[in-house]
Amino acid sequence: MEHPIFRGLDHVALLVPNTEEALSIWRDRAGLPVLYSEVVNNGAVRLTHLDLGNTHLQLVEPLKADHPLHRWLETHGPGLHNLCFRVDDVGQAFVELPPLGLPTAKAPHQGTQGKRALFLDPSATQGVTLEVTGP
Repeated sequence: MEHPIFRGLDHVALLVPNTEEALSIWRDRAGLPVLYSEVVNNGAVRLTHLDLGNTHLQLVEPLKADHPLHRWLETHGPGLHNLCFRVDDVGQAFVELPPLGLPTAKAPHQGTQGKRALFLDPSATQGVTLEVTGP
């Protein structure tokens, strides 16, 4: 491969049932500054980013009762949900990753701050949920 597809760690995502309760830990106790918070995907999910210096900690709160992340919370509880790597182009990654043995789970979706994002099939990453994001 001439150049790596992955350009670095964009964020570590924690799935939480309540953003304010999670902020009492990560902002108030751990001292991580909040960078921004926004609701995406037609009001389905709140994403709150905290500054870790060289990357972000993303708090992911599902807002709709029928959202798949609610089922994930019921099964696994709050905690680490995924790692997210930066790529130069999400559309290009969608095409280039499957031939490398890294199939995508779904088509690209709306991420934070207008970025596009894409999840890989965790069966190809030993069960690790991996997201990629970029412009």
